Amino acid sequence: MAGKAAKSVAKAISEYQYPWQEKLAKYKNELSKGVWGYWELGAWKHLGISARHRARLRKEVLLAGQDWPYDPERKEMRTKRKGHKCDRIAAEKRENTARLMEKMPDMLLQYKKRRWEKKMKEEEKKKQDN
Repeated sequence: MAGKAAKSVAKAISEYQYPWQEKLAKYKNELSKGVWGYWELGAWKHLGISARHRARLRKEVLLAGQDWPYDPERKEMRTKRKGHKCDRIAAEKRENTARLMEKMPDMLLQYKKRRWEKKMKEEEKKKQDN
């Protein structure tokens, strides 16, 4: 029985030690200004509550099952992974080579056609000179 009484007293003291509802009401205006601080009239102002106390208050609120709307928005995760530039360029070159190899028969036909036309023009020029 003494153990239960001691636990209830310890629980009451721990809850009273850090009454998060009062602290949240007191610093509500300050917490809404940002996580680290804010600019006011061209000067950086720190929050009225320290980061350690802010984190403790946040933890208490979340443990109590309440929501904490004062966290900053998270950025999207990067989907493209980092790596060595030479690896990325090599992969792009291989893809480009594969695309060009598909076009190669048409390119060869066009080249042969241009060469044949050039040869015909030179022959006509020789005939006209003679």
